[in-house]
Amino acid sequence: MSVVLLAHGDGGLLTRKLVKGLFIKYFDNPLLRQLSDAAVFNSPGSRMAITTDAFVVDPIFFPGGDIGKLAVCGTVNDLAVSGAQPLYITASFTIEEGFALVDLEKVVDSMAAACTEAGVDVVAGDTKVVPRGHLDKLFVTTTGVGIVPEKLDWGYHRVVPGDVVLVNGSLGNHGLTILTARENLGLTGALASDCAPLNNTINLLRDQCPGVKMMRDLTRGGLATAAKEIAEACGLDIRLQEAELPLDPAVRGAVDILGLDPLYLANEGKFLAIIDPAQATKAVDILKQNAYGRDTRVIGEVCAGNGNLYLQTPLGGSKILGLLAGQPMPRIC
Repeated sequence: MSVVLLAHGDGGLLTRKLVKGLFIKYFDNPLLRQLSDAAVFNSPGSRMAITTDAFVVDPIFFPGGDIGKLAVCGTVNDLAVSGAQPLYITASFTIEEGFALVDLEKVVDSMAAACTEAGVDVVAGDTKVVPRGHLDKLFVTTTGVGIVPEKLDWGYHRVVPGDVVLVNGSLGNHGLTILTARENLGLTGALASDCAPLNNTINLLRDQCPGVKMMRDLTRGGLATAAKEIAEACGLDIRLQEAELPLDPAVRGAVDILGLDPLYLANEGKFLAIIDPAQATKAVDILKQNAYGRDTRVIGEVCAGNGNLYLQTPLGGSKILGLLAGQPMPRIC
């Protein structure tokens, strides 16, 4: 294949091939090779984490958020699921000539509010303006830096058979909201993006539940893609229980109408955690006390195996799930 496709940016199978076949090929180093949400490294006197991301969502304003809030939350969450306390963000704005200043101010105001909630500061940035037609409205690129507790050890190497899989709430809200807003599908109800900064929520779990083995941010590719990547990296199987998957009524109704699988829909306020089963109840109780974890559930377990992901159906059957291959909803983040 000699050209880049939209599916190369969906977080699924083609993204994996592009990253491993091109970027790892030329940039290979131990930190990058981990392919984590953020790179964690030692620096004099502390352990640090750094992450970077570009946000090109369409539409830039949507129920539950906008590209500015999304940029801050996405960056903060990538740091938080790596165990870091986010501290600082840099932001680069690439703006199409003719973009309304009033809309740019709305985006920046939204970013500032998200930063306040997350407890981070934007400390540097850059602005570029390109001619009309050379860009679609506004793209935002952010980099985040945080500090990792010295003795924290999260990673694939800690996962063992018997560990449980936990998610902090309803799946698919963001991806479905973006799709319905972009395509004007006319779906009514309480459908809105779950876009939120999760660092304070995750910190509660990190500090009170030492049984946490690792976490992943459930963005592009959804729960299924993240769980499959974890299973492959650990060389173990993961079994999800379909009956335990949390779905808001608005999401459940919409995916039934549209024929979409919520396991592959993007989220911007959800994480997957793998936890020692002895502390599963404690972890759920901790998260349920937080606004961004009230519908937390244990949804599966880790088993001996070879890197497969299974979905156990309520009727007793099971099916194999893979990485997202192709993406019907480009530009979801």
